[in-house]
Amino acid sequence: QVQLVESGGGLVQAGGSLRLSCAASGGIFSINAMAWYRQAPGKQRELVAGIFTSGSTNYADSVKGRFTISRDNGKNTVYLEMNSLKSEDTAVYYCAVEDVVGLWTWGLGTQVTVSS
Repeated sequence: QVQLVESGGGLVQAGGSLRLSCAASGGIFSINAMAWYRQAPGKQRELVAGIFTSGSTNYADSVKGRFTISRDNGKNTVYLEMNSLKSEDTAVYYCAVEDVVGLWTWGLGTQVTVSS
């Protein structure tokens, strides 16, 4: 069973940057994809960015060119570098990992607040 610990959220002014981290432990040999999702108040949870073991990535259109997902397989950690933040990026950000049989595990989330 994979456990996830997220860090790096906080309050930032519009145009600023934040870096989120998510460290995975337990069952780490079985990880396939790692991803970041977010959920704003009153909205559904949405995919922000994902990265596979191969290194291939995908992004939501709303964050392309501003956010970068990366992965350190040696540290079993996934990062989300967020630049040019906007007020609409305000949300709780969740780390998620998929194992090789398609089971997803979720972190508890970290709040990102962008003030305008």
